[in-house]
Amino acid sequence: MQVLLLDFEDFDELYRCYMPALKHGGLFVKTNSRFDMGQPLSLRVTLPDALEEDVIEGKVVWITPQGAQNSNPPGVGVGFSEGNETVNDKIIKLLGTALNSEKPTYTM
Repeated sequence: MQVLLLDFEDFDELYRCYMPALKHGGLFVKTNSRFDMGQPLSLRVTLPDALEEDVIEGKVVWITPQGAQNSNPPGVGVGFSEGNETVNDKIIKLLGTALNSEKPTYTM
């Protein structure tokens, strides 16, 4: 299974990448690499202010191609697999009330 590294240095970037509409959560990964819908991936994620990385298993549920009309960066949305609730809960706690923001994200 392919592994992608994500290092979030600030909460704003985490907000833009988080995909709360997915049942178990998910993250958008900026990348120029090509992936297929449903492709399984492993994410090694370092959240803001975290000392250790978290490993998340998931699959590709969103693709933004190079040159997308909305000027979002190319990449893939990775939906978390069941069993990653601890990491999803960490992200929700970190983002707090920002989850109610109207600010745009990379996926919606």
